[in-house]
Amino acid sequence: MTEMLMAAGTAEAAETTGFLLESGAVMLGTALVFVLFFRKLGLGATLGYIVGGALIGPHLLSLVDDPEDMASISEIGIALLLFIIGLELNPSRLWRLRRDIFGLGLAQVVLCGLALSLFIHLALGITAEAALAIGLSLGLSSTAQVMPMLRSGGDLHTQKGERAFSVLLFQDLSIVPLITIIAAMSRVPPDPSDPSGLTLALYTVGAIVALVLAGRWVLNPLFRLIGRQGERELFVVAGLFTVVGAAALMHSLGLSVALGAFVAGVMLAESPYRHELESDVEPFRSILLGLFFLSVGMLLDLGTIANRPLFVFGIAAAVIVIKAGIITLLARAFRNGWAPSIRLGLLLSQAGEFGFVLFAAAASARLILPEAASLFGAVVTLSMMATPFLMRLADRFEQRAATSGGTPAGPEDSPETSVIVVGYGRFGQTVAQMLMAKGVGVTLIDKKPQQIEQSGRFGTKVYYGDGLRLDLLRTAGADSARAILFCNDNADGALSTRTLQPVLESFPQAAVMVRAYDRRHLISLDGLDLAHSQRELFESAVTMGKKALKAIGIEAAEVDRVEREYRMRDCERLERQSATGDLAAGLERSFGHDRALPDEPG
Repeated sequence: MTEMLMAAGTAEAAETTGFLLESGAVMLGTALVFVLFFRKLGLGATLGYIVGGALIGPHLLSLVDDPEDMASISEIGIALLLFIIGLELNPSRLWRLRRDIFGLGLAQVVLCGLALSLFIHLALGITAEAALAIGLSLGLSSTAQVMPMLRSGGDLHTQKGERAFSVLLFQDLSIVPLITIIAAMSRVPPDPSDPSGLTLALYTVGAIVALVLAGRWVLNPLFRLIGRQGERELFVVAGLFTVVGAAALMHSLGLSVALGAFVAGVMLAESPYRHELESDVEPFRSILLGLFFLSVGMLLDLGTIANRPLFVFGIAAAVIVIKAGIITLLARAFRNGWAPSIRLGLLLSQAGEFGFVLFAAAASARLILPEAASLFGAVVTLSMMATPFLMRLADRFEQRAATSGGTPAGPEDSPETSVIVVGYGRFGQTVAQMLMAKGVGVTLIDKKPQQIEQSGRFGTKVYYGDGLRLDLLRTAGADSARAILFCNDNADGALSTRTLQPVLESFPQAAVMVRAYDRRHLISLDGLDLAHSQRELFESAVTMGKKALKAIGIEAAEVDRVEREYRMRDCERLERQSATGDLAAGLERSFGHDRALPDEPG
């Protein structure tokens, strides 16, 4: 009997493994083909994922039979997205955005939700409770769709990007109150074991406080310890543990998983290891978020759309028009120009992924039928599919406004920092502080935890990471940086032609400058299209030589002549050495192998 049970368990495990492998291969292959195709058309990756998912889902080819299971797994992608967003928002920046979060965000959720509820009630003739449950759900936008669009377009740190983020953040915060409202209208007798709305609110506050304390007293010391070990794999594990742990805590309390991941990210936003974490978690975020959109496409009930096409398309169009109109007017009321207000309205006009959660809650509360939940789920998906087309429309509108004498983009559209300094030791500190003297924004990166901690004691924020990694440089803003300065000492030979050439190719708009360790290192960099390379001790040695000449009574004019002659000869020697690869080339031009410089005639 025991052997039979073991055999059955083994067979079931093998069947599960086979299902996951086959489904995973189908989904990833579909994503590869459709995302490439839709990117080529300029329609974005999200639409490609959704269309590909609809094709392989149970309503067409049935290549994947359980999209619900895949959706529950891939929702971790949303948590990872919110975690990365949190990493980019320190508490002081959130405080600066409080007016948009709790002003514009609150107004959007309330006005869009009530307007859509009224429309649903009047257009479909359903009860006020059912209309409110549907309208509030449709009033939320898609964080999972909008945030990647802002990130890929480089708009996340601009004024318009921050305004969109503020609205989306408040929407995520409103999930608990909306679930509480639906539960309060429920036609099902309450389950004594279910927590009340007040209990959920207390759970939310308690969980956020717990995450804040964990970030301060557990996570930061943990990452400091890992940084000293220098093991990148541990950073990956620790980053995923942070996200999954925060999400698991919130899920166990029946709260928003995405909100938990976001709070964990914010708690690490001031950490010097932020860029390293972001680079390590980003690949997992991209894959899982793509799988989430595939599952959204697979959940699209094409039969429902085929049975009532005018209804589904009509409601989806109405949702987009109503939300776009209200958000545009709200943005204008918050002193935005017409062009950015219209863009914000179109960007947030779709219904979002949390609509599926709220529709399921409304169906469980018997406010709507399961068929209606499926019908409005199709409305959500169609509205999300329309967003890439609407954004192309917004781009054309902005271009037209600009060419017709509109207001040019202001400084708020520029990147947060224009210079990245890699290596914040003695050399890097001088370079960075000269830039800061003119108010130039500088992102500082170093991979020595001791240096980071020491700088932090003096109030300087230095981020942990390997500044030669292209993915880390991108997360630090290298795609829009005007200069990337490598000020590390090259004691490990990392600053070579092999490692610097990819940086030059990936970020051609940036002036790349390198601190050379010595003469050999400077010669080895010959041939690279560097804006500047500097031997680390050359200028300081020349300065001391000048001071020594003056100290022994040489006149200032003669000291300057000696400096000019030395620099000229040194430059000639470098050219010969670089051309021949022989350090002895040009040795006769060295003062040590030549007579002393004669006195200047006259």
